[in-house]
Amino acid sequence: MTEKTLSSQQIYDGRTLKLRVDTVKLPSGRVTNREIVEHGNSIAIVALDTHDNVLLVRQFRKPVEKELLEIPAGGIEAGEEPVAAVKRELREETGYLPQSVERIGGFYLSPGYSTEYLELFLASDLTPEKLAA
Repeated sequence: MTEKTLSSQQIYDGRTLKLRVDTVKLPSGRVTNREIVEHGNSIAIVALDTHDNVLLVRQFRKPVEKELLEIPAGGIEAGEEPVAAVKRELREETGYLPQSVERIGGFYLSPGYSTEYLELFLASDLTPEKLAA
């Protein structure tokens, strides 16, 4: 079962996301609107230290007005390969560089309204990034 898109209108174009409203015809023949968040793809990292502890980062998240403990994660920049994004985000958020990166899998975060696809990676053999003198 699919929905036929009758029209699509972008109503917001921000720094991190776009919002559009698609008018669709349902298999039943009924016409309705779908609000869609267009968001770039992202990565998340299960990073293991030498004792197999998972590294977590503490970040304040405005949408939920809370400080959360999370696995390191971030967006994939234009033209960037996912493994490069893993190394960049892990370095930025934890100060560690992985010697081993393995893809675990991927999934759409909230396909009912968002286009964002997240790839999950395992990073191990971590070494602290050397700071410039």
